[in-house]
Amino acid sequence: MNPGRRAPVPLVVAVLLAIAGGYLTRLAFPDPGWWPLAVVGVAAWVLAIAGRRPLVAAALGLLYGLSFFVPLLHWSGVYVGAMPWLALSVLQAAYLALLSAPAAWAVARPEWGRRRTLASTAVLAGLWTAQEALRDRTPFGGFPWGRLAFSQADSPFVRLAFLGGAPLVTFAVAWSGAALGTAVLVVLRRSDFSRPATVATVAVAAGGLAVLVAASGLLVPLATGGTPTRVAGIQGDVPEAGLDFNAERRAVLDNHARVTTELARRVAAGTSPRPDVVIWPENASDLDPYQQADARQVIDDAVDAIGVPTLVGAVLQRPVGFLTNASIVWEPGVGPTQLYAKRHPVPFGEYIPYRSFFRTFSAKVDLVREDFVAGHVPGVLDLGPTRAGIAICFEVAYDDLVRDTVRGGADLLVVQTNNATFGYTDEAVQQLAMSRLRAIEHGRSVAHVSTVGESALITPDGRVVARAGLFTPAVLEATLPLRTARTPADRLGGWAELGLALIGMLGCAALFLGSRPGPRRWRLGSAPGDPTDNPVQDEAPIERAEAG
Repeated sequence: MNPGRRAPVPLVVAVLLAIAGGYLTRLAFPDPGWWPLAVVGVAAWVLAIAGRRPLVAAALGLLYGLSFFVPLLHWSGVYVGAMPWLALSVLQAAYLALLSAPAAWAVARPEWGRRRTLASTAVLAGLWTAQEALRDRTPFGGFPWGRLAFSQADSPFVRLAFLGGAPLVTFAVAWSGAALGTAVLVVLRRSDFSRPATVATVAVAAGGLAVLVAASGLLVPLATGGTPTRVAGIQGDVPEAGLDFNAERRAVLDNHARVTTELARRVAAGTSPRPDVVIWPENASDLDPYQQADARQVIDDAVDAIGVPTLVGAVLQRPVGFLTNASIVWEPGVGPTQLYAKRHPVPFGEYIPYRSFFRTFSAKVDLVREDFVAGHVPGVLDLGPTRAGIAICFEVAYDDLVRDTVRGGADLLVVQTNNATFGYTDEAVQQLAMSRLRAIEHGRSVAHVSTVGESALITPDGRVVARAGLFTPAVLEATLPLRTARTPADRLGGWAELGLALIGMLGCAALFLGSRPGPRRWRLGSAPGDPTDNPVQDEAPIERAEAG
């Protein structure tokens, strides 16, 4: 094996690096949310796959993915058992296996010049971004949980979302990790290079690149001014956690109505300022208020008491034989007016694709007794003085679903969610981190309201100004700025992700073609055309035919 293909560490060490790197990446996500570990985890992945053949690199990528996704997605199996949780984790890990095979070609090699070595770190970041783009869309509409960007709500990286959205944040984290891994790789392979001084130069350059990319977000200014609007979020709580959270559906509705009425009493007494809008969460009413008069009366009484437009999350018995997950604007003295139907129901959570097929693996698919249908119109609703952009639950993870509402004129983002089915797990705080990134990405305040927590009110710079913990009734109150200006990320839209992914795919192809055997190999530290070129000529026998 030539020096460019020689692995820097034994295979057993590579296996340990892949497993450790995946778990370190998981720890970057809430909780505990130690965001620098995302960079360290990517660096460990780079070292693991360096110098490996594609199939071995893919296997190491799978190990990395499993040690990342199995603990990250533990919440998905709390009440339905290990089978769905592990199946989802293996599926997500498979994308990292698919990434690792071509990525192994893009890891720096001793015969590359300085420029090519440093450029390879950006190629690795682009490949990672392309992998996430594919995973976010396939299968059944994709599952964006575990994007590197969503681990960075408290880091300098997150400010880059203002420029290029979640894809740019992922790219920057992966780039910093790839540069850090490359710096370590160069040191480990120092015996392959003819000039020790060059090793130090390139290692320092790669390490410096990792730091510069990580700090780049600090240069992004975030505007936070806007029209002040008083927002109240109602976290009513449920009788019990788990799949049967709504077994007492009237109790869940009554909880949210009671907390709203208590707020109305404080407003009347002058101990709380009157809100401009009130927001209830997803599943606040699993009784269809269009069909059940008693449910409608409960909502009417609560909204009339507070006296301001209220956004109500409800499950509707429509169309016939199906359900609709809806957000309804409820006006005091008027009742329901505008409605948004969730556009991306969760496969295996709100509907079962190919039900008879998947029933052969688990009878738990029939816990979803009726399938939800998808809406088709972006969630932009006039809610009192605001034009609210609605994302219901997991929709906050999908770039286009949130961006559509901003392009439709939303000046406030609202995330209505129900985390009761995941108990006391990290699912709620992982989702809240997504809403904080969306605030920066779109320059909008976000009202993130859950039935059971974690609920929060967030300013356009991602700062949480009100928060409620799990499984406790609460009212979140804050004055939030309404903004209409579009960010660079809004204007670029999906082009940012496409461009970053192309850096990876086209760059990898260029590195692959450039790695084919040629007449000359270039030592690390020089590039063709540099005055410091130090070519090493491959020796080959020369046969001459002499005339007799």
